[in-house]
Amino acid sequence: MHDIVIRGGSIIDGSGAPAFTGDVAIAGGRIAAVGGKQGPARREIDADGLLVTPGWVDVHTHYDGQAMWDPLLAPSCWHGVTTVMFGNCGVGFAPVKKEHRGALMDLMEGVEEIPNPVLAAGLNWEWETFPQYMDELDRRPRAIDVAAQIAHLPLRVHVMGDRAVRREVATPDDIASMRDLTVEALRSGAFGFTTSRTDSHKTPEGDLVPSRDADDHELLGIGQALGITGTGAFGMNSDFDDEDYELRWMRKQAKATGRPVWFLLTDRYTDPGRWRRLMKAVHAARAEGLPVTAQMAGRPIGVMMGIGTALNPFTVRPTYKQIESLPIEEQRRRLRDPEMRRAILAERPSEAEVAKLAQFRQLVTTRFDKFFTMGNPPDYEPGPEKSVGAIAAREGRTPDEVAYDYMLEDGQYLYFPVVNYVTGDHEPIREMLGDPACLLGLSDGGAHCTSIIDAGVPSYMLTHWGRDRTRGPKLPLEALVKRQTSETANFFGLTDRGRLAPGLRADVNVIDFNGMRMQKPELIHDMPANGRRFVQRVTGYEATVVAGQPIFERGEHTGALPGKLVRAPRSGEAL
Repeated sequence: MHDIVIRGGSIIDGSGAPAFTGDVAIAGGRIAAVGGKQGPARREIDADGLLVTPGWVDVHTHYDGQAMWDPLLAPSCWHGVTTVMFGNCGVGFAPVKKEHRGALMDLMEGVEEIPNPVLAAGLNWEWETFPQYMDELDRRPRAIDVAAQIAHLPLRVHVMGDRAVRREVATPDDIASMRDLTVEALRSGAFGFTTSRTDSHKTPEGDLVPSRDADDHELLGIGQALGITGTGAFGMNSDFDDEDYELRWMRKQAKATGRPVWFLLTDRYTDPGRWRRLMKAVHAARAEGLPVTAQMAGRPIGVMMGIGTALNPFTVRPTYKQIESLPIEEQRRRLRDPEMRRAILAERPSEAEVAKLAQFRQLVTTRFDKFFTMGNPPDYEPGPEKSVGAIAAREGRTPDEVAYDYMLEDGQYLYFPVVNYVTGDHEPIREMLGDPACLLGLSDGGAHCTSIIDAGVPSYMLTHWGRDRTRGPKLPLEALVKRQTSETANFFGLTDRGRLAPGLRADVNVIDFNGMRMQKPELIHDMPANGRRFVQRVTGYEATVVAGQPIFERGEHTGALPGKLVRAPRSGEAL
């Protein structure tokens, strides 16, 4: 007898094959059979009229800290995600010496906007080495599976100390030490190494991160670790200031190690043709047999701007700074005062405050044509008529006035797509989604607590791209499911999941596709030290199953905690 049979659903198995109707049987935490009419089970789930898919495998999150205090890893678990990977963008918490803990929390706050007080309250720091960090993750009960990569920033600070923070050039001995520690991390189960080479990543004081100017000797030297172990992928976020230089060392890395090399791909207002040039280079490398891939996002990277958020058009003005630390309702009360309104609207942005912002966010002071009202449900592909600039022109007001008054309404946020919205629609993203040299990622689950909430992108892939899009073509559900199951899993070697096939791990979603609705983002206080963050809820997940156990049913946690730390297998081994 099976443990569970999901009966009569429309099965999209994650392979890209057309949907078909039938049963999915589960036994011993694994898929026992797919299709046809299966025998009796201890429990049956009626999936008539529902989709049955693999659980989503989200390979770009920042739950490095949250995985230590939150067994659910919300909000990703609400959106059908059954495996998350963190250690992205070069930030993380291991290896670490005691005297560097503060520096790593500062870096995580500066790069990923996870507040230092939250991290200080939530981390127990019962580790120094990366293997010890993995063991600490392994000990904790959780609802979904987690996987980790080793990150450049903690690695560099661990080896070089203050020289790393000053962005000094690594010596041959430094590079050898970082390489050896990366080998150690890979052998303890890390799925790869990541680094940051972008001006978008700064410390809370506005300084560039330690890895920003690392040269090719350092990058190639650390990358040798992947060749030594025969495992892992090398990931990077770069501004591509010198495209030829960056592409040259990436090609060298891929050729020397034979391991996948990936980078984050976005379009930019200042250089609309950039993403096509980079994709042309990716295709050229692949034509030579080099494993180079671009990781892309399923929707624009959008900053939420309102009262209590990390950024809005007025947070860089002196009078607003005076009230920014007050409780949200007190801020709103003060901002409604006519005198304060006049004072803030009359001020110019502080150049010093603007300089601290990531490069794309600096547009918050000028591009009112790129701020949009969101509505409920939120519109992530808004037309130009919804921009603050267009509303101001229609109403005969200044854009400042429109933005200010809109944000004063309770629960209203402006949407500022900082990248991936150059054309004012999702057509470039649609092209990327259709390109096999692109990997879906960049949900950033767990990060940017009070400015970005893209952890719901796995659900958005179905609702927007598969059903609701009106400003251009939709995409087939089978392709959308494959993009975030077998493709993401296979890329990183998570070969025991990502498809509904006998013998694989029973991570499954049962979805009321017609009833799926993305909810408006909301700010809540549920983190250590009473920290606040954006979350986004969704309806339509009838059940999410991890390792054969239902963890969520109709949006409610069942109490089950079958998740675990997934360790990358050693070369030649299987998961």
